[in-house]
Amino acid sequence: MEKKSQNYETLFIVDLTNGEDSVKALVEKFTGLISSNGEITEISEWGKRRLAYPINDMNEGYYVLIDFTAPASFTSELERVFNITEGIMRSIVVAKES
Repeated sequence: MEKKSQNYETLFIVDLTNGEDSVKALVEKFTGLISSNGEITEISEWGKRRLAYPINDMNEGYYVLIDFTAPASFTSELERVFNITEGIMRSIVVAKES
């Protein structure tokens, strides 16, 4: 049986307190994870932005938006890895309509 892939997008915010190298490493980690389990169609690094409200007493974070295609089973694994990775302030994975 063939695995059906869907279109998704994920937005995550990286903590800036550990420095620029840490931010770059986390972005590479998640782009690598997504590309090994699916296909990335677009990466938009929005960069350092002010948060709408403080998260853990921080007012700024590094925003990254990734559009990708992957099997539906991968999204729960991606969310799990976001939740256990130190340095990720917030994340969301959303299914896009085709």
